[in-house]
Amino acid sequence: MHRVVVLALDGVIPFDLATPIEVFSRVRLGDGSAPYDVRVCAPTAEISAGAFTIRVDHGLEALGDADTIMLPGCSSPGVPAEVVASLHDAAARGARIATICAGAFVLAATGLLDGKRATTHWAGAGLFAEMFPAVQLDPAVLYVDNGQLLTSAGAAAGLDLCLHLIRRDHGSAVAADAARLSVMPLEREGGQAQFIVPEQPPVPRGSAMEPLLRWMEENAGRDLTLDQIAAHARMSARTLNRRFREHTGTTPLQWLHRARIRRAQHLLETTAQSVDRIGGAVGFGSPTAFRDRFKRIVGTSPHRYRSSFARKMSSTNHSSS
Repeated sequence: MHRVVVLALDGVIPFDLATPIEVFSRVRLGDGSAPYDVRVCAPTAEISAGAFTIRVDHGLEALGDADTIMLPGCSSPGVPAEVVASLHDAAARGARIATICAGAFVLAATGLLDGKRATTHWAGAGLFAEMFPAVQLDPAVLYVDNGQLLTSAGAAAGLDLCLHLIRRDHGSAVAADAARLSVMPLEREGGQAQFIVPEQPPVPRGSAMEPLLRWMEENAGRDLTLDQIAAHARMSARTLNRRFREHTGTTPLQWLHRARIRRAQHLLETTAQSVDRIGGAVGFGSPTAFRDRFKRIVGTSPHRYRSSFARKMSSTNHSSS
C-alpha cells in the first residue's frame, strides 16, 4: 500500500492540511480496496492550526517510510532544522514530495527546489521570488510536476495536484472517481492567472507621467496608437517609451492593454454584453485581438472567465443585452 504522510508544521493552514487527508483517504480501486495509507506527522505532539490546536500521533520518523510526503502551507516562518534534514533524507531515498499552496515555501527552504520550476499561491509569489531566487517560479499555473518534486498554487489547486497524483498512480478512471467525490473536474481550464485580479496599472501620484496616465485611462476605449499617445504627451515615441518605463516599469501600450483587460474583466463579471461587444468597448480593434490579449494576460478565454466569475445578473440585465 502506498503511504502518504502529511507533514504538519506549527501554524499549518487547516484547509491545506485536510485536502490530501480527505482526497487520498477516499480513493478506491475497482475492487473496492483503498490504495493509500494516509498519516499525519509533526515535529511535536501538538501543533497550532490557527483557531485550534491539533494532536498528532506520529513524529518525523513517519517520513522515513513515506512514499509520498505532502507539505501543506503554514503561517509560521522558518522551517526547523530537523524537518529540513528529514526531507533531504526522504528525497535521497526517492520519496515523492508535493506541496499545497504556501507549502512551496517549506520545500524551497530545504534547497531541494533550487534550479527547478515551481509554483505557489499568486499572492505570495513576490515574496517567494525574493526569498528563493534560485527557484524558477511560475506563478501562472495550477501546479508543476517535476517528477519527484511537485508544487501547487492556492488551496483549491491542492485538489488539482492530489487528483493529478492519483491519476499518475492509478490512471484516469480512478482519478475521475476521486474527482467526483470531491465535486471537482479532473482537469480545470487555464491556470491561476485567471484567479488573479490584476492591479490597476499604477499611476504614480505627483509624477510627471500622472496627467498622461489619467488621460490614457479616460481614453482607453479608443484605438490609441503609440504615436497618438506620444503626440498628446508632446514627446517623440522613443522619448515617451523611455520615460514611461522609468516611471511605471512598462511600456505605454502594455500599460494600456492591462487597463483595458481590467475593464473587460469587470464587464464580463457584471454585464450580459457579448464578448465581442466588450472587446470593442474597451478599445480592441478586432475580436481576435481582444481574445488573444485577454488569454495572454488572464490565462484563459473571455468566455471561460465569464463562466467562472460572472455574478448572477437580474432578468433586466439579461433582457437588455
